[in-house]
Amino acid sequence: MNTFRLRLKKGVKNIKKVLGGKMQMTTRQKYHALIGSIMPVHVLLLVVFYVFHVTPMFIFNIFSVLTYLFCFWLMRGEREHYLAIYYIAYIEIILHSFAASICIGWQFGFAQYIIAIVPVGFYICYTLEIKRYRFTIATLSAVFSAVAFLACKFLSFFGEPVVILDNIALELVLYVFNSLCAFTFLIIFSLIFIFEIKLSSNQLKHQNAILDKLASTDPLTGLYNRRSMDIFLSQAVETESNFALIMCDIDDFKKVNDTYGHDFGDVVLKGVASITAEQVKEKGYVCRWGGEEILILLNNASEENTFRIAENIRRNVSNRMFDLNEKWIHCSLTLGIAFHHTNEAVEETITRADYKLYRGKRSGKNVVIM
Repeated sequence: MNTFRLRLKKGVKNIKKVLGGKMQMTTRQKYHALIGSIMPVHVLLLVVFYVFHVTPMFIFNIFSVLTYLFCFWLMRGEREHYLAIYYIAYIEIILHSFAASICIGWQFGFAQYIIAIVPVGFYICYTLEIKRYRFTIATLSAVFSAVAFLACKFLSFFGEPVVILDNIALELVLYVFNSLCAFTFLIIFSLIFIFEIKLSSNQLKHQNAILDKLASTDPLTGLYNRRSMDIFLSQAVETESNFALIMCDIDDFKKVNDTYGHDFGDVVLKGVASITAEQVKEKGYVCRWGGEEILILLNNASEENTFRIAENIRRNVSNRMFDLNEKWIHCSLTLGIAFHHTNEAVEETITRADYKLYRGKRSGKNVVIM
């Protein structure tokens, strides 16, 4: 039991290590996508404000570009200032929207970036590798964004723009451009969010499959463990199907351990398990019942087929040479077969199979008793 717990903990640790490495890589790519999609917009606006002589916004965009270059610098090497980068980008977008709305007016659509940053903030905080306050941060950011958006509207409504751009074509072009950028941010991060949810779901399924295998199989032989076989037996009884049980025991196994060591005993166990599983395949289930005992459950098996499978297992084990460190030995297997009767407790069927097994042991071993 202790061995199983250690194995389970080790498996979980390895899974977390692998998934954690993938998540770190995804985080860096995510922030590169965020900063890499915002900075070109500011570079383009820098040119527009220069051409149309909007000096305050031209200067502001110079600082914006430098701000995002600083964010790229924060992501160099082993640095992981992701929360700081989010705060910097968030504040810059809010301030830029305020400045543009006050400087040239609401009608150019710069306040739409405040709306676009809301779901991006939830996405960023959802995937941040911090344990506390990430959803609080995202929620407060969203509330502040709503306040900032309305504030931009009121300030531009009650005050005149600092720079009057009496150019309807430019107003339309900038409004369409800002709208497209805002929607592009929303679409891109929505798609990335969906992809990450799908990826997390697949990783969770894979993790559960690994943990389920660790919990249901014997670590040495790879066969089902006793816990799993109890479930299969209960299912067979509930469906009222006809099934046979084959109890197997390696002959003189204690002598193998005492003479050649437990490592050689493990080789024999794994070899016998492999032969047994190969013969049963999809006809039923094979488990390590305890020690050197193996229990086989055959569903809907006739007497002839059950005996043939048991005899094939016995013969293949008897003909097999087990080796370790240039030592070679033969081993044999004794098997007892019992068929489950209607209204019989499964424990009674196991007892009958076990009884026939020991009849075989007393009659000379290396035999199948049905």
